[in-house]
Amino acid sequence: MDFLLIASFLIFSIVFFLRLNHVKSVESKAYDEFWARENKANYTRKKPLDNLNYITIPDELLHMKPENSNDELEDCIKSLNDLSEYKIVNLTGYTNTDLKLEYGTANITILSDYDFHYTNLATLLQRLAEKLHESGNDALAIMTLEFAVSTNTDVSKSYYLLAQLYTDAHTPEKIFDLMESAQNIKSIQRDTILKRLGELLPV
Repeated sequence: MDFLLIASFLIFSIVFFLRLNHVKSVESKAYDEFWARENKANYTRKKPLDNLNYITIPDELLHMKPENSNDELEDCIKSLNDLSEYKIVNLTGYTNTDLKLEYGTANITILSDYDFHYTNLATLLQRLAEKLHESGNDALAIMTLEFAVSTNTDVSKSYYLLAQLYTDAHTPEKIFDLMESAQNIKSIQRDTILKRLGELLPV
């Protein structure tokens, strides 16, 4: 009995040791690959930014005149107009290393600014849509959220509210199109959003 116990312990120890070495080897390789990419990225020369997907806020959003307007709505619209003066690019899903490799280290600050403006835009569009919905301007809320979705936002509430508004407007079939758009999300939010939208599909 003692022999079997000792043998089992030895086998477990050997398997554990081999597994531990494998994990360490994988981690070491990933660590080396990361720093190799980072080192290469740090020496990548500056490249043109002409091929970026710049986002332009539509005039119909900037100049909307919602009914039953209030201070919160007016503040959102003003903030949207202020934001329209900046260059906006959705860089969700890209690491700094990715961006340096693609566009050069010298561009990382300006690219971070573009992405910062996008984060503000995605948040602002959601807030504006909520206030439009609360004030009974659902058509404008839908227009706002459809624009947000067209930029591949990963703000989950934007998809859920738009799906709700489609249902309220008796056009639940549009949720299928919404799910197709959600496939383009470049963040870990995508699968959760798709699952939730699937639950909201008309039966």
